[in-house]
Amino acid sequence: MNRSDLKTKRIGVLMGGLSREREISLRSGGGCLRALRALGYNATGIDVDRSAAESLRQEAVEVAFLALHGRFGEDGAIQGLLELLGIPYTGSGVLASASGMNKVRTKQIAQWHGINTPAFAVFDRSSSLSDVDGDAGRLRFPLMIKPCEEGSSLGVDKIDSSRTFAEAVLAACRDFNSVLAEEYVAGDEVTVGLLESEEGLRALPVLQLVPRAEFYDFHAKYNHGATDFIVPARLPASVTAAVQELAKRVHRALGCRGFSRVDFIIAADGTPWLTEINTIPGMTETSDLPAQAQAAGISYEELVERMLFTALLP
Repeated sequence: MNRSDLKTKRIGVLMGGLSREREISLRSGGGCLRALRALGYNATGIDVDRSAAESLRQEAVEVAFLALHGRFGEDGAIQGLLELLGIPYTGSGVLASASGMNKVRTKQIAQWHGINTPAFAVFDRSSSLSDVDGDAGRLRFPLMIKPCEEGSSLGVDKIDSSRTFAEAVLAACRDFNSVLAEEYVAGDEVTVGLLESEEGLRALPVLQLVPRAEFYDFHAKYNHGATDFIVPARLPASVTAAVQELAKRVHRALGCRGFSRVDFIIAADGTPWLTEINTIPGMTETSDLPAQAQAAGISYEELVERMLFTALLP
């Protein structure tokens, strides 16, 4: 199958899903579906639930365009199902998706490859108060608390003092099962979108995020006017080049395919610190990847088509 063959195939845009990011995924998927239809593709939308395999068969889907976020969609689960069904799909495979979805695995892989990432500790529902207090002693406040396997900044909180740390961690574990406590790095929040083709891996212009709130939380991500997008980022050329190359290293270290978006904090001395990778970046009207593509002269529709072509990559 080649690119021209895709116009003859039934394209299923998989969206919605079972995660806490369902509503964001519906927005991403709706935009991608409209773009594919405008480009002349035979595309249909599929709201993914536990009957996904049956829906794919009923709709006679031949190629899957993944616009799912969070658990069961970005974590390798749907990718594994598509592998079993023999349906080509966009983006990363099972292992890279699972690794990228888990912030702890991402950071461990980054550390193995010598990539800077803030110091951290991991907790789950079995953690006791003494466990939390003990690990707090080896980390420097303030700390960011993040669910290990959620996106869209869901559940992210900043803790400034050890007095409230244990309570916040244990509450987050009850809500999300496992959480990451990560040392806060003061600096500029930036993200680097990556697009892959037969010609290789390309880094898009670096996007700097300036939230009106204290940090880039769920509200700041998905509400107009809550965050200023600066693209290209206000960084020295040398730092821009370094963070773009570092994003490629992270993408390759995790074995990602097709596209991704890699997030960093740029410290005052210009050092990039990896925070996470997104293997299925948001595609809403306020999402980062479309803004970066636009800065590179790539329209939303062209971006969606390039993402579709990644289903053809080995």
